[in-house]
Amino acid sequence: MISQTKQNSRLSKRVQSIKPSGIRRFFDLASKMENIISLGVGEPDFITPWNTREASISSLERGFTAYSANAGLLELRREISLYMDKRFAVQYDPETEVLVTVGASEAIDIGMRAILDEGDEVIVVEPSFVSYAPLVEMAGGVPVSVGTSIENDFKVSASAIEKAITNRTKAIMLCFPNNPTGSTMNHKELQDLVSVIERHDLLVFSDEIYAELTYDEKHVSFASLPKMRDRTILIQGFSKAFAMTGWRLGFVMAPPDLLAAMLKIHQYSLMCAPTMAQYGALEALRSGLDEVERMKQSYKQRRNYIVKSFAEIGLTCHTPGGAFYAFPSIERTGLSSEQFAEKLLLEERVAVVPGSVFGQGGEGHIRCSYATSMDNLEQSIERISRLLKSF
Repeated sequence: MISQTKQNSRLSKRVQSIKPSGIRRFFDLASKMENIISLGVGEPDFITPWNTREASISSLERGFTAYSANAGLLELRREISLYMDKRFAVQYDPETEVLVTVGASEAIDIGMRAILDEGDEVIVVEPSFVSYAPLVEMAGGVPVSVGTSIENDFKVSASAIEKAITNRTKAIMLCFPNNPTGSTMNHKELQDLVSVIERHDLLVFSDEIYAELTYDEKHVSFASLPKMRDRTILIQGFSKAFAMTGWRLGFVMAPPDLLAAMLKIHQYSLMCAPTMAQYGALEALRSGLDEVERMKQSYKQRRNYIVKSFAEIGLTCHTPGGAFYAFPSIERTGLSSEQFAEKLLLEERVAVVPGSVFGQGGEGHIRCSYATSMDNLEQSIERISRLLKSF
């Protein structure tokens, strides 16, 4: 048997230093239990619409099983370009500025690897998706946390970003609508960041995977702001709004020099995204937006219910403007977010994600996905209310 010391010596120090996903521990616990209601999974509860599935099946039947171009089917990239222009007022050349990736996560990964040298810093606005900081580290960079709070609806300010900037800062990582808070930022709030970004000559990673899922005002793409297009690596994809998580299909848009560097990494590491998934995505863009709207209206109904219900049982929760997560405060219980999530799972069989795993500003909160049935939401509120009465 190989000793633990010997096993560790076979691994890179960089990988050893990265902690496993904090979300997985609760999923692993829940998988061994019965009568669990999960508010933890960050994916739609809808099945991919039939027209998308049928297009993918048809591509297989017609024998379209070979590699696509490394950057993705040109037909799909053209459709992505039209979609982004029509929906979000950003224009990209499909031949030189659009890359189809294996999920939005790959887009972030290759973007980080394309721009970072050892020791370069990336400001990560938190709470945030759990992969951002590790992807910075795996690219040789240093993540620098800037926290937000419920007092300002988890929006980030220009002054908070500027305080975190050093002579090693290369980029900022933004995600609005946000995972895990559901927070959004309007045109003025985003515009306030522009002068800081220009003054310090920074790049911006803008993860807009939830762009279609905004409920109270239209999404503003960061790349649409004056002078920001050439500084922005814009990440989007099909997983959330189009209910295509298992298809693993995203896309990234950036100026030609940045896109070419990302394509180089993509060529060597993944070759191309799955061809049959790309044909499905092509159909989703052409005829699936009515289904996107139908799903969005269902999420909005559930959002309104869960926020109102949290208030009724005594949990403070800001109204999320987008995505499909609520992020209520559990500070009144005196427990850490991890302690509360574990107690809720073991005693009431409701799985949520502790806010602490999402970084600075997340402690004292839990992430609850409302991408589940109304029946599940109603039962969850009953169970959470029952637990709160024990404090």
